[in-house]
Amino acid sequence: MANTKYLIIIGGPTASGKTGVAIQLAQHYNCPILSCDSRQFYKEMTIGTAKPNTEELAAAPHFFINNLSIHDKYSVGHFERDALECLDKIYQKSDVAIMAGGTGLYIKAVCEGLDTFPDVDPSVKEAVQLLFDSEGIVPLQEELKKTDLAYYDSVDLNNHHRLIRALSVIRSTGKPFSHFRTSVKKERPFTPIYINLNIDRAYLYERINLRVDLMLEKGLMQEIECLYPFKHLNALQTVGYKEFFDAKDGKYSFEEAVELVKRNSRRYAKRQMTWFRRADHWTVFHPKQVKEMIDFVSSKIEK
Repeated sequence: MANTKYLIIIGGPTASGKTGVAIQLAQHYNCPILSCDSRQFYKEMTIGTAKPNTEELAAAPHFFINNLSIHDKYSVGHFERDALECLDKIYQKSDVAIMAGGTGLYIKAVCEGLDTFPDVDPSVKEAVQLLFDSEGIVPLQEELKKTDLAYYDSVDLNNHHRLIRALSVIRSTGKPFSHFRTSVKKERPFTPIYINLNIDRAYLYERINLRVDLMLEKGLMQEIECLYPFKHLNALQTVGYKEFFDAKDGKYSFEEAVELVKRNSRRYAKRQMTWFRRADHWTVFHPKQVKEMIDFVSSKIEK
């Protein structure tokens, strides 16, 4: 029996306009939005994560924004569980829900389920951790690029926890980490409708650079000051925060940190675009093609 519930997924790189598109679709279909931007979960991280503002949050019901503290331990597995429970409640009243964000692994977890990874010898993980502790993140990035280019193109390369996990699996098994990310899709009580927002790369990079400047105008450095004592936490090992923490530690000047944030954000966007292109179930639209998106979604629902 075919599913009669639908999940519209609005994906795409950072700064591509996902928030605005999701709100317009939510208003059209009178349904809520689930955020799957893993950085927007944390209530202490606001400016640097480009969360929807007060007006945007009021324009449509939102879930999974400001629902956690940076001190909470939270994983993609937790999100899979919580998002499916949330959708069960939504579908009791509505046939349609929207999920918006650029964190590909979280999208995959909700729509297809998580993959099963082999156990790793603790000594192998300790060796990778020691490499990071002694030489920093660059050797991890270089090793991953040589051993698993597919995962290298999709992972947040500044998240050392994910790099350590992937390299531990690769060293333990002799197989790419991405080899274990191809398990059979799990059955879901809804039909996903995938929309990938895509704009000219040069224009996207301009938007990213401008967004960083606007974040600084809005008080990003005050947010950095408040979060600096907790810089070791996993939630803060991310672009837009780590560079400024390093600047406060004397590794860079403020001006160098700003340029690094812009560069790393552009690189992250490039990896996101690669990830979304790799799967053929995404239908591409320009962010301004909202009417075309509505026509596309309605054609899927009405079948």
